[in-house]
Amino acid sequence: MHGRPTTQSLGDTHASHPNRWRILGVLVLALLVTSIDHTIINVAMPRLVGDLGASSAQLQWIVASYTIVFAGLLLTAGSLGDRFSRRHALLAGLLTFLGGSIVAATAASTTALIAGRCVMGIGGALIMPTTLSILVNVFGDPRERAKAIAGWTAASGVGIAVGPIVGGALMRSFSWSSVFWINVPLVVAAFIGALQLVPDSRDPHATRLDPIGAALSIAAISTLVYAIIQAPERGWTSTASVVNFAIGAAIAVVFVGWEMRRDDPMLDMTLFRNRSFSAGSIALALLFFAMAGTVFLQAQYLQFVLQYTPLAAGFALVPAAIGMLLGTGAGAHLAEMHGGRIAVTAGTVIATAGVAVQAAFVDGGSYAPTGIGLLLFGLGAGVAMPAATEMIMATLPPARAGVGSAVNDTVREFGGALGVAVIGSVAATSYATSMHGKLDQFPNLTASDRSLLVNNVGAAIHASQHLGAQATEIEAVARTAFVDSMHSSLWIAVGLAFCAAVVTFTQLPRQAANRGAHDRHGSHGAAAHGHHRPHAATFEAATSTEVSPS
Repeated sequence: MHGRPTTQSLGDTHASHPNRWRILGVLVLALLVTSIDHTIINVAMPRLVGDLGASSAQLQWIVASYTIVFAGLLLTAGSLGDRFSRRHALLAGLLTFLGGSIVAATAASTTALIAGRCVMGIGGALIMPTTLSILVNVFGDPRERAKAIAGWTAASGVGIAVGPIVGGALMRSFSWSSVFWINVPLVVAAFIGALQLVPDSRDPHATRLDPIGAALSIAAISTLVYAIIQAPERGWTSTASVVNFAIGAAIAVVFVGWEMRRDDPMLDMTLFRNRSFSAGSIALALLFFAMAGTVFLQAQYLQFVLQYTPLAAGFALVPAAIGMLLGTGAGAHLAEMHGGRIAVTAGTVIATAGVAVQAAFVDGGSYAPTGIGLLLFGLGAGVAMPAATEMIMATLPPARAGVGSAVNDTVREFGGALGVAVIGSVAATSYATSMHGKLDQFPNLTASDRSLLVNNVGAAIHASQHLGAQATEIEAVARTAFVDSMHSSLWIAVGLAFCAAVVTFTQLPRQAANRGAHDRHGSHGAAAHGHHRPHAATFEAATSTEVSPS
């Protein structure tokens, strides 16, 4: 039945596409565009305030609109790609992302800019799951597929880290619109490459559409992500937050019930009974929780406490990208030798150590704990995430790779959004509490001044400039309060990253190393490594989903 696991999974060997490595280059380029856009907008915020008069609420929506639409549509977009055409879904996503970028770049108001970001979110939702589902279909050899997934994962992480650097460099010479114009040449190059190289594939046994399931999934995920993003500002226990979470949870329950009743579900809920699928998803969610929350605080720490420029702060985050690149190679070797369970567990332990270094040693005066901690976290994430992704995808038949990829991407988005919201909220509460006590030594401050100073460290530093002789001392107090809040908040990230390690070690199944599987399928491995390169016809016959790429 459509959507049910079959005996042939992505962990099995099948014929590879002859142009698979060139196809991977196109897929990585397409993925980089969506990853960079998650963070590049942050450095343009001050310009948006000056040029468009954006309020704090509007700035939040400029950032959140992309994430909400992107996360909400992932599952439906992956399902549509499986059913109709992964290649066409990728091309449609690139064109949509291009159109949204142009709308955003030419926006004359915050409303138009938010609309453009929403359109970009639609394009990103079509692109991201499609790239991974195409990858696992064109790479038939398990060893090569593991390396390709490692490259895909590294590209995603590097794109997020590179975003602030690219944005900071652009802001030195161009207007805020340049952070959207930069997408144009990248998307055009990816579109041309996809037209020329990417083959078509789809689920050959697809049955009828599930519009009710699609609508429920969009509503549930969008509502929950919106609630998570808004909760720190409104309060986690406020009426609005509780109502939003309740509505999202209720819709999610209805979605699960609907899918379980169908013979041909869009998302087969029995997949979550598979420990590789469920434990791998939990591990990814927790890792992204820790990563997003840590980077959120470090971006403020670097600029407001260490007083780095936006560009310098972007470069200061590079160790995470370097660690991830190094980790993907080491992780692929570790998984090949000892299995995915060991690779994911080892990676999460290293990532936990990276956050712990920052939580324990950040002192407000040195970059070293941040740099070392980010390097270790990136190294651990690079080791763990490709193996976790491969284990998730290996539970599905190739025809359903789009939905599997969408689930993989959705849990990452959930984890990241929740990490920023929870860790940011805890840090803000801790900072405000600390500042209330510390400001008692300045009895001449007005109620308005106190309100600004306890809001956040950036507002405090800006407001203190108008407080005369007390300015320097108040700035120092605000920076100290922020560093103190980082310690308590980052220990939460440490705890959840460690939980990821426990979950993976206790719940992921013990697996034989990939090398053993490779040896058992020696003829396929030889073909994949060039001893006998499969022709396109062989790939088509093996996958039964291939059509003309033109």
